[in-house]
Amino acid sequence: MTNRPSFLQIDPTTRRVSLIGRDPAFYGDPNRVYAALHERCPTFYWEEQRQWFFTGYDHVNALLRDRRFGRQILHIASREELGLPEPQPHLANFDLAERHSLLEIEPPEHTRLRTLVNRAFVSRHIERLRPEIAALAEQLIDGFEKDGRTELLSSFADIIPVTMIARMIGIPDEMGPQLLKWSHDYVGMYMFKRTREDELAADRSAREFADYVKTLIVERRNAPRDDLLSHMIHTEHKGQYLSEDELVSTTIVLLNAGHEATVHQIGNSVRVILESGLSPAEMFRDEATTERTVEETLRICAPVHIFQRWALEDVEVDGVFLKRGDKVSLILAAANLDPNKFAEPLVFNPERQEAPHLSFGAGIHFCIGAPLARLELNTVLPILFRRLPGLGMAETPRVKDVYHFYGLERLDLAW
Repeated sequence: MTNRPSFLQIDPTTRRVSLIGRDPAFYGDPNRVYAALHERCPTFYWEEQRQWFFTGYDHVNALLRDRRFGRQILHIASREELGLPEPQPHLANFDLAERHSLLEIEPPEHTRLRTLVNRAFVSRHIERLRPEIAALAEQLIDGFEKDGRTELLSSFADIIPVTMIARMIGIPDEMGPQLLKWSHDYVGMYMFKRTREDELAADRSAREFADYVKTLIVERRNAPRDDLLSHMIHTEHKGQYLSEDELVSTTIVLLNAGHEATVHQIGNSVRVILESGLSPAEMFRDEATTERTVEETLRICAPVHIFQRWALEDVEVDGVFLKRGDKVSLILAAANLDPNKFAEPLVFNPERQEAPHLSFGAGIHFCIGAPLARLELNTVLPILFRRLPGLGMAETPRVKDVYHFYGLERLDLAW
């Protein structure tokens, strides 16, 4: 990349990179930076984050599956041994909610929890939701079609994923806005820009979220229903039932992970399709082309950019020597742009048939909700473009001022 931006300094010899993650020119268009890193330094030490990062497709794919790395470290070493700070009292509620999160634990606990919820998310069970997703999309479009313009995130993208995952778990539709509020506060903990106020908001929402889930658990223990929460409460695995803390953590992670990324991806997908200038009618002409289009939007504008892992032992990767207790970051979105795997990786090409993207991860932590996310995207995007054939962007989209998740603040559309 010839005109390298001022917020990015790369030294390929030492593999040291200085990159200001909060610069709007970076988080507004991270793909341009990933291209520069692929060209000069695909494995690098990010000075500001004090951590090694991997962007190469083969390295990211392998590290996601490598059992020498894990999502937790304190099951094999103490904080003192690793030089990690003690938990912060003002994050006690957040830490409790995370303690049994599917995203954060390792086998055997991970195996037990995932086994209990996995059945609900396999493709053949998820496929039955297609008519319900389609009906909800049609109903929402009915609400704004006559207006000639809409802000798509608040009127459409926010509502569909949170409604569907809440229904699966057994939470009433009217809780949708409150779930969104809790979730937005909660994921603030994963942002580079995080402040003390963000932490306090996340902890408060974690407490309120957990208290609400506990009331549902009491209800479902007394009167089970045909929903995922009842299934998790009343199903045993090798003679064990989930504890209340495990039920709370699992419900929270399913709600957050079950909608947050899909909200972003609906907005990202609509934007990239409109900016491409290609014909939506062609992209969505049948099931196969729709599927390819959706996978290409997931490749080129993934909603989750970073997945972190701990080295569980001393290990060498791509000439980088890592000690037990070192944390590394895998940039999923950059792996999707590796020129060794994808021809013209920065070009949106819905006819592309190359390596599978890594937007849902890989290995034991592969996104459990991937079949649901794919079904929602394959269902609602064709409906949106069919119902609003003259769709275009009314204003320049605003990207969220965060890095880690990638999504839009607003997407104003007109037709």
